[in-house]
Amino acid sequence: MLTFLKVKNIALIDEIEIEFGPRLNLLTGETGSGKSIVIDSLGALTGNKISSELIKNGQQSAQIEGLFSLRANLELRAICDQSGIELDDESDISLIVRRHLSLNGKNRIFVNNQLVTNTLLRELGRFLADIHGQGEHAALLDAAAHLEMFDEYTNLNERRQIVAEDYRNWATIRAELATFEKDQADKFQLLDILRFQVDEIKKANLQIGEEETLEEEKRRLNSVEKLSTLSEDAYALLYENTESTMTTLGKTGRKIDELAEYDSRFREYKDGVISAQAILDDLAITIRDFRNRLEFSPERLDEIENRLAEISRFTRKYGGSIESVLEHLKESEERLENIETAEFHEEELRKKLRLARTEYLEAASRLHDLRLSAAPKFEKVVENDLKAVALEKARFEVRIDAPEEAERQNGISDKFFTARGFDRVEFFFSANPGESPKPLVKVVSGGEASRLMLILKTIVKTEKDEKTSVFDEIDAGVGGRVAESVGLKLKKLAQNHQVICVTHQPQIASKADRHFLIEKDIATNRTTIAVRELNKEQQIEEVARMLAGEKITEASRANAREMLKTAYGS
Repeated sequence: MLTFLKVKNIALIDEIEIEFGPRLNLLTGETGSGKSIVIDSLGALTGNKISSELIKNGQQSAQIEGLFSLRANLELRAICDQSGIELDDESDISLIVRRHLSLNGKNRIFVNNQLVTNTLLRELGRFLADIHGQGEHAALLDAAAHLEMFDEYTNLNERRQIVAEDYRNWATIRAELATFEKDQADKFQLLDILRFQVDEIKKANLQIGEEETLEEEKRRLNSVEKLSTLSEDAYALLYENTESTMTTLGKTGRKIDELAEYDSRFREYKDGVISAQAILDDLAITIRDFRNRLEFSPERLDEIENRLAEISRFTRKYGGSIESVLEHLKESEERLENIETAEFHEEELRKKLRLARTEYLEAASRLHDLRLSAAPKFEKVVENDLKAVALEKARFEVRIDAPEEAERQNGISDKFFTARGFDRVEFFFSANPGESPKPLVKVVSGGEASRLMLILKTIVKTEKDEKTSVFDEIDAGVGGRVAESVGLKLKKLAQNHQVICVTHQPQIASKADRHFLIEKDIATNRTTIAVRELNKEQQIEEVARMLAGEKITEASRANAREMLKTAYGS
């Protein structure tokens, strides 16, 4: 629902602010007062193009801003999340859409203060408002939208969900089989590559940690002389010298024993000295053995160099580490096994695909039959309502095109399969007697389209919808009884969601839940547009003006009061 609209420096508007409410919001005013400018501004907030040429004379920039209050929608949240638009974690969310126009061409769009593209705004606009008027009825003129309207009326959501699930299952298996068949086309070449790689890696017999062990041994072999000197010096200091560490520590231990006989504090150090002697004794033996085993071997160094070079070649080729080489081996063995058992796997996939296709066709065929049976009732309801809006002779048809039974069985129809079934639904229309119905997108006029959309919306929309419906001069070319009928349908539609409508008919204006007057003022060679919400007495005066023209009479006021009383039942 649109709760607030602000327009600044657009056309003749200096600045206006409108606080819209739920249900039926009507805009009235004399011809040329600027009502359509307000609607065009609202359209700009849903992604419609707007030119910098509309910036008010003498100004460098203009701004349009709207606040939309919506119930949380998973698809809407997903679009906003992907675009970096922050939303509250509430069941109800708010979107502030703002468009800046500039004479220098730097036009910008913001949603919740996040800079966005017009393409994204059009995507978001689907959740914000449907605008219907002279040239603004794209939803009705889009044949793809006809199926959605028709199915919503016939309440086929549960059946469509079954079809959608069967379609996803069929499409997934078909995609898997297509990938498999592509692999099969390259399988001989792939087999040679995989077999070579598996054999090569297996023969290399790489071990995790092997590279680190070899590098350590290489460092030792390249430092034999240094290691020999270090180990000899260390062993001599520990054990062989006259004043070796072990000799000194033994003497120290005996002195501590004597001291302990005179002072008990030294007894607690005896065990520590014994432990130190044991550790150093073990260290000396380790150093001696290490020194005795030291031997420079050019042959062993060559072996290590060659092995490290081999490991380096494999890691460069298969991922950078021995672990990645072994992981590649595992994956290659699995792929090799899959290809070698391909015939069995392919037949299994084809069986699954045949079953999934049969299940989809059965579900889609049931949906097709339900649509066929519902079409006559829908056509009759629409035609009955068309009579009430000055389209007494109009004919309306729902054409459902589907593949023939033979095409469904032989696979020709697969290209028509969708998550909504295989039907192609299009509305056909004829406004005049003697003319056969033709595709709606080719024959309907702007005024006819607006009234037809109003009828379809009141027929189809049974549940509360947060999207705003906007009608610009839906009453063009009608009056009297027909205008009254249009007003009643707008009122009915407004029971379930917000409606904003521009009208010239008092019969429609009298049914407003909120009535806004658009006024043009000319002073000192300067024209401005203002808007104000009318109270009950002001609404009577405006309806009276619409009835009588410039000169409002007491009779027209009385008539206006009666119309408002009838509209509100009081």
